[in-house]
Amino acid sequence: MVLASPFDDALTLDTASLERQLVLADSVSAQGVVALGVFGEADALTRAEQQDVVRTVTGSSDLPVVLGLSARTTAVAVDQAVSCLEAAERQPRALMVQVHSPRADVLVQHFTAIHEATGLPVVVQDYPAASGVTVVADALVEAVRACDGFVAAVKAESAPTPPAIATLTAAVGAPVFGGLGGVGLVDELGCGAAGAMTGMSHPEGLRATLDAQASGGFAAAHAAWAPWLPLVTFEGQLKVGLAIRKEILRRRGVLATGRVRPPAAPLPPSLVPLLEQHLSHLPPTPGGDPWTSD
Repeated sequence: MVLASPFDDALTLDTASLERQLVLADSVSAQGVVALGVFGEADALTRAEQQDVVRTVTGSSDLPVVLGLSARTTAVAVDQAVSCLEAAERQPRALMVQVHSPRADVLVQHFTAIHEATGLPVVVQDYPAASGVTVVADALVEAVRACDGFVAAVKAESAPTPPAIATLTAAVGAPVFGGLGGVGLVDELGCGAAGAMTGMSHPEGLRATLDAQASGGFAAAHAAWAPWLPLVTFEGQLKVGLAIRKEILRRRGVLATGRVRPPAAPLPPSLVPLLEQHLSHLPPTPGGDPWTSD
């Protein structure tokens, strides 16, 4: 589960809301959380705020933690990683590093430098919409194979993701995860994805679908994900998707506000009626929300 970085009305980092996201992740039996990912607005946080996020997620929960590195230049990414680790209350499971070059040799140098500077495994994130870099499958496979000893996973977010995942799972030993809000979740699982490493306002839907895939294969996953897919598509809108997810998390009581930091786009008022209609058609969540008694 990818965590948002929540803000209060003054756009100050809100660690209490961050802690409630950890409660949500634990309540849906998430296998781990990703902090400072793209959904976490890491680019919009100061170094001190990034350290506050790391301190909170490693100190307030026992869930495995992956830390995202927003920097793409090697020296800056290493500096960010070291700074974040200084604030960690316990060791993260891995660092998520973005593909920053189409060349396999450059990627190998980048991943190796971060691993050697921190001693931590690397999750390779191929997300051209965020990085601006497109790498062909053969080059990515070459880089991951060359770093086989310390690549913990690959997060494949280069559309179309199902064929990319099929290629990667056939060629590398590390598990491959989907993302992009889960829009292609069923097809990604069908092509060999180990799971979903993504942000969603209702991770219960992700959990139900992964459990269904494990027990009943494609047909079961298809049936489990179908009721959630309209919301996932709504949340996946370019430019405003982050604000939509945050507003839904606010309405669930997880976040104190749905605010995003400029220049990120706020929620358009014209979408609020649609948001409310989507929420009114969701499957029930058994047991209610776990933080409401706090």
